[in-house]
Amino acid sequence: MTARPCHKKFLLYKNSKAYTFVPAESSGEQALSIRRGTGEIRLNSIHNSAPEGHDLLMQNVFGIVGIISLAYDDYIIVICAREQRGNFMGHPIYETTNLQILPMSTADQSTLPPTETYLLGLVKAHLRNSFLLSYDWDITTRLQAQERVTGEPRYLWELADDRFFWNKSLQSRFIDFARNSGNTEIGAFILPVMFGTFDIRTTYLKGRSVQLCLISRRSRFRAGTRYLRRGADSEGHVANFNETEQVLLVDRPGKPHGDHGIRLGFVQIRGSIPLFWAEVNNLRYKPDLQVMELPGSENAMKRHLQELVELYGQQNLVSLVNQKGYEKPIKEAFEKYMATMDLPTVKYDHFDFHHECRNMKWDRISVLIDRIKEDLISDGYYHAEVGQPEPLKEQSGTVRTNCMDNLDRTNVAQSAIAKWILDRQLRDIGLFEEGETVDTYERFMYMFRNMWADHADAISKAYSGTGALKTDYTRTGKRSKQGLLTDGINSVQRYVTNNFFDGPRQDGYDLVTGNWSPRAGSAAARAIMFDTRPLLVRFMPTVIAWSLFMMCCGLTLPRSSAAPMKYWLLIWGTLLTIALTFIFVHGIYYVSWPLLNPLTDVIHYDGPGFRTKSRGRGLGISDWSKSLLQIAPLSYREWVEKGHGRAKSRANEIEMGELAKKRLE
Repeated sequence: MTARPCHKKFLLYKNSKAYTFVPAESSGEQALSIRRGTGEIRLNSIHNSAPEGHDLLMQNVFGIVGIISLAYDDYIIVICAREQRGNFMGHPIYETTNLQILPMSTADQSTLPPTETYLLGLVKAHLRNSFLLSYDWDITTRLQAQERVTGEPRYLWELADDRFFWNKSLQSRFIDFARNSGNTEIGAFILPVMFGTFDIRTTYLKGRSVQLCLISRRSRFRAGTRYLRRGADSEGHVANFNETEQVLLVDRPGKPHGDHGIRLGFVQIRGSIPLFWAEVNNLRYKPDLQVMELPGSENAMKRHLQELVELYGQQNLVSLVNQKGYEKPIKEAFEKYMATMDLPTVKYDHFDFHHECRNMKWDRISVLIDRIKEDLISDGYYHAEVGQPEPLKEQSGTVRTNCMDNLDRTNVAQSAIAKWILDRQLRDIGLFEEGETVDTYERFMYMFRNMWADHADAISKAYSGTGALKTDYTRTGKRSKQGLLTDGINSVQRYVTNNFFDGPRQDGYDLVTGNWSPRAGSAAARAIMFDTRPLLVRFMPTVIAWSLFMMCCGLTLPRSSAAPMKYWLLIWGTLLTIALTFIFVHGIYYVSWPLLNPLTDVIHYDGPGFRTKSRGRGLGISDWSKSLLQIAPLSYREWVEKGHGRAKSRANEIEMGELAKKRLE
């Protein structure tokens, strides 16, 4: 279906009353005005778009991402720079490289309240990610689904897959205007952007030009960071859900080079195990694992799987978690609930990746492909050709792959499945002989492996904060010692990022995707600025820093005492040891948790299910610790009940904010 295109470029005017976006690429179009005081949206004729008194603010605006509301003001987010990533079937695909935030208020931005500055910083940090867009092609929807759309041409926001319309919340005011006013022309201003990956490269196979394209689409539902978003929610949305589409465009026989009239597509999906489960950070390398058996667990899992069946057809669930040790409980819980599901179009297959591919025998991923081969053949792939009114083949099912993170093992499995399908597609269109594979074409395989490895790194950075592990195998087809060293470095970086930096990253996700919205000037928003941990907890890092400083001074500065140095080191070393011990005993209170949507119900879960031995949660409240904590802004018990000093619900947030305000007074 042909989409009605969005405006590609604007001239942006402003005065004290409004921002006005004037389409720059064509004449006769309407201009969009947004009132700064009220947020009122209007479409004006081009002649009245820049009345006297307006100043030209920007000459190159390449799209409106949307409007976000923070605690004290609303802001318009615009694209100021972009970079073309490729041309897909004649449609340019762009990546954002610079987004700017324009305040709706006319107040001096240098005097913003601290809360507003903090929230604005979260948004700016999130917008440093790169987002993908197209002005005339629906990048959020896979090829096969686009073929099924019929009727009159519609604007991109009307066609976009709701899961991958990343800025849907930011565009809500414009969408409401389109629906309520009946003026559909605003659709040309509503530009969907996607958080994911896009890569397209051209090469030759047997003298025919081919383009290989890899597109990954990240869901905006239950979006977030590695340990702070796990499992499913009550609606059946799962963490780190990604749809990956591999498209192969091939020249038709007898056509000139670059025809690319044969279009082959294959879709795979990944997502967290669809149960209520979590890993609670506690400064240990392996967090506490807990599987929460709540009344809605089975329903959430069923809703998730039913949605997948409706969207993609038959589901082949491939779980790569370990069958022993730390991961065993989540595997058993997954299989327990799968046994209760009456879903004939859903199959489950467990493949213990680490056991089967131990000793770096990664080629044994072929064992998994042999097990699911019949399903891959049955599910098929998408095949269409230019000039044909209907697709020649359609994909009737997908492989849904998961490990614990849906990153490293999942990447290896998905790339191997994608290569197997690619061989089959090339044989089916007659380009390859029976038994021939792309492995014999070194240039093509180099391109294929690097595309999948780059794709893996991008997904991993968005979720875990670092590049993917095991990409040496994805890039070269072999596991190496250098790859093991790189994985070790990335693992350390993940540990640091996930324990000490992911809280603000998660808050950024929640703000931009609309999972948290502050009321103007609310006490709930102000409350996030206060560290309500007990004073003793906050004091321990200072003890560590001071102890290290004094030990260094004793070792490096001239001595003015005859006392043995060992006593000096013993005193400060003892304090250092006590502080470090205290921090690791109370580990969860030093983790960077999200402040906007606190994980109170997860961190302090005490219901049915499975839990590893709880660590890093303190030694309990004895009489001596109670007396020590009296000097804290909140008692230890209050702090725990409030969930890291942040409220779970709107009412508790307001209560918390008022409490913090009273204590300051």
